[in-house]
Amino acid sequence: MITLREITQDNLDDVLALRVGDDQTAYVSTTAHALAQAYVSPKTAFPFAVCADETIVGFLMLGYYEARNQYTVWKFLIDQRYQGRGYGKAALKLGIDFLQERFGVKEIFLGVSAGNEAAKRLYRSAGFRPTGAIDGTMEEMRLEC
Repeated sequence: MITLREITQDNLDDVLALRVGDDQTAYVSTTAHALAQAYVSPKTAFPFAVCADETIVGFLMLGYYEARNQYTVWKFLIDQRYQGRGYGKAALKLGIDFLQERFGVKEIFLGVSAGNEAAKRLYRSAGFRPTGAIDGTMEEMRLEC
């Protein structure tokens, strides 16, 4: 069973220990970096530990981008040891549900790095579609809820 849980002192070390494969490090920042961003943006960043039963298997940070009035999937990773088991798709759905239930969102945005085909497949399977906007090496995708 996949759940999203608040990050606390009790699970912080496990969240900080999450790692992606060497071939993915160019596409995703560390959880430490993401949590630092959440710390300085407490009203607009919503970080969660992704848990499979009691094991922390990933990290998801949702956010609100004030400048564009958009809700986003800001950071997302599943630890390399737990990839390929469907945890990412389940966690992404829970994140979408969170934004819909808490904020009544009608659309959700994200940016995916050029070349990160595995992430693009995951996001497409959840209903995200490219908007055509590209910022540097990031391709914008949008989900209409």
